[in-house]
Amino acid sequence: MAFLAANVPHIEVLVKKQYLYDLEKGHGEFVPGLWCTVKSIQGRALYFETYLYESGALYDKLPISAFVWKETKEDLQLPELQLWDCFDYDIAVIEKQIISGNRCKYLTPNKKMYSGNYMFSIDSCNSTNKELNVGYSETPSQHKSFNILKLDNGHFAAQPNNRVLFFDKSLTPSVPVKPDFKTSTREFSVDNVNKWTAGDDDNFFYNLKESGADYKDPADVIKAIEKEKQNETIS
Repeated sequence: MAFLAANVPHIEVLVKKQYLYDLEKGHGEFVPGLWCTVKSIQGRALYFETYLYESGALYDKLPISAFVWKETKEDLQLPELQLWDCFDYDIAVIEKQIISGNRCKYLTPNKKMYSGNYMFSIDSCNSTNKELNVGYSETPSQHKSFNILKLDNGHFAAQPNNRVLFFDKSLTPSVPVKPDFKTSTREFSVDNVNKWTAGDDDNFFYNLKESGADYKDPADVIKAIEKEKQNETIS
């Protein structure tokens, strides 16, 4: 887990030259470079740092719309390439091996479908409980990861799982089933269940004791304790 910035695979890119001049000039021209890092600032687009080896310069804080991997006249705007802003400052960069390099396609807000290849992913969380969590990185219904895609049209994209379909030649059928899933909104945990306890046993290989029902209301716990006392008195 990295804070603010993380290394990314060293991918060869072409920077749209106008981004190197604050969008004032250089339109239609490109400068070669290598991606170095990605930066995550809550509420902003992903920012990529690029090594421009012809001049030796490191240039950062450019959105994914500033880059292509081949020269193209098509100039896609940022909202077509990245759907959501960053959720947090704490990020991890991973390559999902099961879909590494696989063909994929995603749906844009303008209902256009773009195809390409999967490269790597960026995910985020709130890594400390010492500060108030004011983001959505750990809210099940809102959390999104960024899958970085190399598009056939020359651009790159950063898209969440629920906008992309990935195809594996040995696993995906020729006519894939259309997904109709619902968003996961629930938090799952096993430590918030009162049914079992190990608190009465200090052995290394402890035994679990059944503590009764899965109580959700403190009043139910009190009633259960009183009932257990009554049973002990009777016995």
